[in-house]
Amino acid sequence: MTQSWQFWALLSASFAALTAIFAKIGVGSVNSDLATLVRTGVILLVAAGIVAVTGQWQRPTEISGRAWLFLTLSGVATGASWLAYFRALKLGDAARVAPLDKLSIVLVALFGVLFLGEKLSLVNWLGVGLIAAGALLLAVF
Repeated sequence: MTQSWQFWALLSASFAALTAIFAKIGVGSVNSDLATLVRTGVILLVAAGIVAVTGQWQRPTEISGRAWLFLTLSGVATGASWLAYFRALKLGDAARVAPLDKLSIVLVALFGVLFLGEKLSLVNWLGVGLIAAGALLLAVF
């Protein structure tokens, strides 16, 4: 079961749901940018601990320039996403912010097709459309 991508994706979704709830409570009396900094520091410590304990460290010189570039871009995008997400949570209800944030699923599908050459079936596109409609219904109405 732990070798299945579905297991890890559902675990990720569960933690993401808890993230929204915990963040909404935590950001109540704190500036949203500072809250993001605190969260980032915790993530850095946890990730460093996991890499150290599991022996997954590798020398930075073993990582290709292309990997460095795209991991850096991913980090910048993640940081921007977190800053925007915490600001949205500061201003809005978690039950409305989180679904709108999940429009990222729709964007990943579109970007995957446009930039990575991935292919989606008609049924897949129907699912993407339903996710978009559901997110908008939750967030707007």
